[in-house]
Amino acid sequence: MKEQKTMILIINCGSSSLKYQLYNPDLTEVAAKGLIARIGESGSYTEHQAGQMRARECRPVADHKAAFDVMVGNLMHSDLAVVDDARAITAIGHRAVHGGDVFMDSTLVTDTVLEELHACARFAPLHNPCNIAGIEECRRRFPGVPNVVVFDTAFHQSVPREAHVYALPYELYSECGIRRYGFHGTSCRYVSKAAADILNRPLEDLDMVICHLGNGVTLDAVKQGRSVDTSIGFGTFCGIPMGTRSGDFDPAIIFHLVKERGMSLEEVEALCYEKSGLLGISGFSNDMREVVEQAEAGDDRCALAVDIFVYQIKKTIGAYAAAMDGLDALVFTAGIGENSKEIRSRVCAGLGVLGVRIDERLNSMVRNGYPNISAANASVATLVVPTDEERMIALDTFRLVSGETRVPPPIAALEPTYAERV
Repeated sequence: MKEQKTMILIINCGSSSLKYQLYNPDLTEVAAKGLIARIGESGSYTEHQAGQMRARECRPVADHKAAFDVMVGNLMHSDLAVVDDARAITAIGHRAVHGGDVFMDSTLVTDTVLEELHACARFAPLHNPCNIAGIEECRRRFPGVPNVVVFDTAFHQSVPREAHVYALPYELYSECGIRRYGFHGTSCRYVSKAAADILNRPLEDLDMVICHLGNGVTLDAVKQGRSVDTSIGFGTFCGIPMGTRSGDFDPAIIFHLVKERGMSLEEVEALCYEKSGLLGISGFSNDMREVVEQAEAGDDRCALAVDIFVYQIKKTIGAYAAAMDGLDALVFTAGIGENSKEIRSRVCAGLGVLGVRIDERLNSMVRNGYPNISAANASVATLVVPTDEERMIALDTFRLVSGETRVPPPIAALEPTYAERV
């Protein structure tokens, strides 16, 4: 029997995926969650979980409209449905990658907000259009239901000018909006608050570096709860090398590739975003687990890819500690940060000068519920904190729709889906 009660729906609509979570109104329970992956591609599949019951199905999903059909069917019409009809959805929260200089915080969606979102799409042409499509589809399917949009860039609006203005002609900043924006802000904001809770210290008393290490990578300097520097900039391929994205390099290389090798700008763009990073160096994979395995088996290029990844992270941690005049906590999160004890160990090695020392035994016990992996003689806390962007979006949706500033109690989270486990 389906349970009829009001719910808050959270949407994370990507270029080839749709993730969703359904919360009860006070956010104390996740009633259902799911993933529609490889939209418009071969091998597309869907996952849905309600309670302890899970379903996974390989099926064609032609486009995002079809993905929304699947989501609605899973939530309302399947054997694992949790609500009777669309009227049970009382608010919807969305992730948006880029809010430009316009959006300093999460906001309720209006026609004007949508127009401004479309204007920001030029800054994130691979991400914002699908985020907008998800909002528009929800407004069509759930008329009259308030929608809230939460921006990855909003958390980094506190980064001071000396850290976000590039040393280019100032008009490019003042007239064209070319600056460091930063990404993964929703994740960094959630994790910084969770880290303060774990340490039982006020967020406003902590200076920390958040290491969001996944297929995309962000390092963020969070001083007293505010982002003050972040590794990704105007686009999404700079900073630390990522799965297929390059990280920082001398822009003179772009001119060389165009002039000397005859590459088009489109080819250089594809090289930076799709053929570089772990994949480009290793020549093997963009998956850190596979690269580490091959490195341990003696593959020199895979070993180099891991070395570069670790070195750039360590160098950035040191720079951010200097920028904040000290460090209280180093926090690992996201797929690699949460799951790779090898990468955590290698990053922390040699950071004793900052006060970072970890207990390798605790580093191996993270999955058993030990988030604090600091050694007894460490002056800086080192934590492993699972990120939850959907939870952060739900908190902002709750706040803006209800007007309630009180933070809801922790949720009774469901088991991770297959995609999240791997």
